[in-house]
Amino acid sequence: MNKTELRDALARKTGLTKRDAEDTLNALFSTERGGIISSELRAGRRVQITGFGTFEQRKRKARTGRNPQTGETIKISAARYPAFKAGKGLKDRVDK
Repeated sequence: MNKTELRDALARKTGLTKRDAEDTLNALFSTERGGIISSELRAGRRVQITGFGTFEQRKRKARTGRNPQTGETIKISAARYPAFKAGKGLKDRVDK
């Protein structure tokens, strides 16, 4: 399912117009227009949706790596990255 299909499904399920459904999706998930989830993660906070899962920011330490083409050792910088952990309700629903 892509974003357009998700928008259409949300509109059907809730009775929203397609435009309102798209605005709702953008408010939650947009990375360009300050979506709620990305803004919270950027601020170092997590977003927990009980039964569904938790979006959080994790940190990766700096480390050394190897260029696969040349074999040369390179330094890889520390980084922060988004992560999602599925909740029990979602896990149970997918498992059935």
